[in-house]
Amino acid sequence: MDLTTFTNPDGRLSVIEGSEDVDFAIERIYYLYDVPATAARGAHGHRELQQLIVAVHGQMEARLDDGYRRWSYLLDRPDRGLYIGPMLWRDLVNFSPGAVTLVLASQHYDANDYYHDLDEFRAAARRLR
Repeated sequence: MDLTTFTNPDGRLSVIEGSEDVDFAIERIYYLYDVPATAARGAHGHRELQQLIVAVHGQMEARLDDGYRRWSYLLDRPDRGLYIGPMLWRDLVNFSPGAVTLVLASQHYDANDYYHDLDEFRAAARRLR
């Protein structure tokens, strides 16, 4: 999704407002940085959590799986975000040197919301569809 962005001679400002620009209240914010190019982050799915992911500096790739198919997005612009809804497996890979990735989440951390096993996740996702 394109973020609302204001541009003037002094630079750009991109805005994300919870329950306005995303369909959820923002309960948690975190960011990833100093991720080695060969590292993978994520490698999990969520039962209920919704997220918006923004590459605020550099780039990275988000690989998604809904239990039936897989696809990926290159995130390389600070004025675009990727919405990831519930029951999507995510692998975040191919971070460029110096990349900073911002994540806005709909819930506080809850270990019970996670799937850490891809086969278990796929079986659960297929039961829901």
